[in-house]
Amino acid sequence: MAKILNKFDDVELVIACQAGNKEAMEFLVKKHQRSVASLLYQLAPDWPDTSDLSQEVFIRVYRGINSLRNPKTFRSWLNQIVVNLFYDELRRRPRRLPTISIDAPIESENGESDLIREIPDPSMKPDESSLARELNQLIKKSMAQLPEQFRTAIVLREIKGLSYEEIAEAIGCELGTVKSRIARARGRLQEVLSPYLEKEEQKAVNDSNAN
Repeated sequence: MAKILNKFDDVELVIACQAGNKEAMEFLVKKHQRSVASLLYQLAPDWPDTSDLSQEVFIRVYRGINSLRNPKTFRSWLNQIVVNLFYDELRRRPRRLPTISIDAPIESENGESDLIREIPDPSMKPDESSLARELNQLIKKSMAQLPEQFRTAIVLREIKGLSYEEIAEAIGCELGTVKSRIARARGRLQEVLSPYLEKEEQKAVNDSNAN
């Protein structure tokens, strides 16, 4: 049975789960657990218990799988569960992740970043690899400091690849609101990253002239 389930797509796995197949549920969890964990981390990078929240997501999936009328919508339904849990936790612990104004300046730090260490790409030159890591860390830091509603929208769009319509359904708001939040989030990120990119571009020009 395991070999058969391994070939099932999401729709077939959901149908099997709704028929009471516990092994199908295990396959569904294994298939999506990394994606759920990644989404939770992007939404709440400062929370130390995202692994526990990931388990809670699948508990909700298990409890609600039979209420999913259209198995083809499983992915958007799963994303909605993650987002709902995220907002539930925000209401439960408001002081642990304060909302920051979209117009507030992002403070810079002179020390080493405590973000997850990236594995260097062997295809890159050392200076290119260092630049990629630095830029990646800056993006993560900037994303983490966006207000929750803006970060949620842009994470679902840019990282999860959801359409505007899917995001509107997942977070329960109007399509125009989703577009506005994503536009403002992109604007804020561009505002933060532009000086850095301009500095690196000028440095490259200077190095080229020196040679």
